[in-house]
Amino acid sequence: MKVQFKSEAGAATAEYAIATMAAVGFAGLLVVIMRSDEVRQILFDLVRSALTFNNPNGQATP
Repeated sequence: MKVQFKSEAGAATAEYAIATMAAVGFAGLLVVIMRSDEVRQILFDLVRSALTFNNPNGQATP
């Protein structure tokens, strides 16, 4: 019994196309979420607190 395999030419291209479409969909969802003022304020506060240094000893650093 002889087994013949079909050509897989173009399979990688199709996989890249599907991954690209998924990334575009995810980016679109992020854009919709980021337009919310509440989410924008939460992220702004998170970044600000991450960039602010609070000395745990309560002393100023030289």
